[in-house]
Amino acid sequence: MPMLRDRFPDLLDNYGYLFRAGDRVMCIDAARAAPLHAAAQARGWMITDILLTHHHPDHVDGVADLVALTGAKVWGHSADAHRLPYLDHGISAGQTIDIGGATARVWDVSGHTIGHIAYIFDGIAFTGDSLMAAGCGRLFEGTAEQMHESLSQFADLPDDTLIASGHEYTQTNLAFALSLEPDHPALISRKTEVDALRSEGQPSVPSTLGTERRTNPFLRVHDSALKDATGTTGQSDALTFAAVRRAKDAF
Repeated sequence: MPMLRDRFPDLLDNYGYLFRAGDRVMCIDAARAAPLHAAAQARGWMITDILLTHHHPDHVDGVADLVALTGAKVWGHSADAHRLPYLDHGISAGQTIDIGGATARVWDVSGHTIGHIAYIFDGIAFTGDSLMAAGCGRLFEGTAEQMHESLSQFADLPDDTLIASGHEYTQTNLAFALSLEPDHPALISRKTEVDALRSEGQPSVPSTLGTERRTNPFLRVHDSALKDATGTTGQSDALTFAAVRRAKDAF
C-alpha cells in the first residue's frame, strides 16, 4: 500500500499529493512542477510517475516542466490522450496498474469531464475533481446521471478509505449542504471542525469515505430528508442527485 507522505496547497486551492511505493515516487496530477519537485527533494526523493486524473489546466499545466526536471513517466486515460500532455502509459477504466508494488484500480468517474479517472489504491482513493470533500466536481462535460453513476462505485469501499480530492472546497461545500439541511447534526459538527482547521491554515482533505457518507449530499441522495429538501420525494436517486447539483450550481 502506498503511504501518503505529503499533501500541500498549490495555486489558489489545489492540492498536490506525493507518495512513495517501493523505489517509485508518484504524484497525482501536476498543477505546477516546482512545488512537487521541491517537496520530493526535501525528502531525498525523485518523482518517477505522474498519475493524471483529467485534462484541466490546473491539473496538468506542470507536467511538461516536471517531466523535464525528473524524467517521470505520465499515466492517464488512453481515451483522453489527445488532451493529456506527455502521456507514456495510456490506461483504461477497469484496469489494475502496479507501480512500485502498489496496485490501483482505475475507475472511470466521468461527469466533471468525460474521461476523468480515479486511482483506487488500498486504503486511499485519488479522486481528482469527481468525489470531493462534502461535494463533487461541477459538470462541465458530463451529465448528472453520469456523475451519479460514477460516485455510486464508491459504495463498496470501506468507511476508512481516504478520499484524496484535488481542491480545498470543503467549507463552501458544507455551507451549501447546510442550506438544504440546516439542522443536520453531522453537517453542523463537520462544519465546525473544518472551520477550525481552516482558521489555523490546516487542510480539510483527505477526508474519509465514512465522513462523506454521513455529510456529502451527493452520496446521500437516497436519504428521505434530502429528497424532501430538494422537492424530489418519491423520485429516483438519480433525479435527486440532479436536483442537488442544480442547487449547488446556483448556490
